Amino acid sequence: MSKSEQQLKERIKELTCLYEVTSIIVNADYDQLEQTIKAIAYSLKKAFQYPDKTEISIETPSININTEPLNTANPTIVSSILIFNDPKGRIIASFNASALKADKFLEEETLLLDNVALKIGNLLERIDIKNNELSMKRQMERADRLATLGELTAGIAHELNTPLANILGFAELLQSRLKKDEQALNDLDKIITNAIFSREVVKKLMFFTCTMPQEMKHINLVSIIKESIKLLEPTFRKSKVKYIVKIEDENLMLRADTVQMTQIMFNLLMNAIYFSQQNGVVTIETSQNKKHIILKISDEGKGFDIKDMDKVFEPFFTTKPIGEGSGLGLSVVHGIVASHKGTITAQNNNKKGAIFTVTLPKD
Repeated sequence: MSKSEQQLKERIKELTCLYEVTSIIVNADYDQLEQTIKAIAYSLKKAFQYPDKTEISIETPSININTEPLNTANPTIVSSILIFNDPKGRIIASFNASALKADKFLEEETLLLDNVALKIGNLLERIDIKNNELSMKRQMERADRLATLGELTAGIAHELNTPLANILGFAELLQSRLKKDEQALNDLDKIITNAIFSREVVKKLMFFTCTMPQEMKHINLVSIIKESIKLLEPTFRKSKVKYIVKIEDENLMLRADTVQMTQIMFNLLMNAIYFSQQNGVVTIETSQNKKHIILKISDEGKGFDIKDMDKVFEPFFTTKPIGEGSGLGLSVVHGIVASHKGTITAQNNNKKGAIFTVTLPKD
């Protein structure tokens, strides 16, 4: 075969590879990215002058594919994979042990590698855009759902508040009149106890819907954190749970309602203690930037099931056994944070457990 024929053959292989890679990417299932990258790697390997002597490695932020383990001591060419103009991966072509010392990569093979790296970068950019769109859509749906629930629970709380106050008031009046009837007094005690419990549930609903009056003033969040931990010391000891406090700055000033900030701390800490195992550690971290104060509370419990992530802050949703939780604690926290124009997120820890991140504006 003449040199011209050989060169033509190599160009045909390269063009065929580019066509194959384009087809693979066009028909790619974004949920099957590993198979897509693997198919590209083997298609690329076939396009080289010495396919039996060449191995391909494709490295991306989430997936690494090798046709065979590379020996980078041998002649190698590399192309960067750019994702939004930022190098986030690379393609490596390297000769394996069967290659001869005289074997060299062609200049056209370097260009081929660059072209394929560009196509993979474009694919990964599209996947990132799609994932961001889905994430934004889920956040909007969740916000709409919480807004609807907020309106519903506000109505329920308003309707229940007055009759509960009447039940409690008349029960207490009857209690003062029936001092000699022990059975009646016992029954009234039950009515009063249950009415008080129901009133607390309504109060939590009102916290969730932000209808409780607020006394906004400039406070130091560090003082509230330390006081809350001090009050919960017996609970930590009883549950045999440890805690770590990481406060970057002792001066975390913000405009907020002191009682409601305490409510946030209590609910998040009690939740972390409940889901922690014995000898587990609850971590309280704070930091700040020019505009916001960030509070993180993490535990070493079982974390969240993926299917429950969108329901965490919904009222009456709980993973606790019946009788151990009303499902209002975290929804109350969400309502308070929202009323302070802040945000709260829940996610699983990298190792184990859950982490809640509260971001509050300083003014």
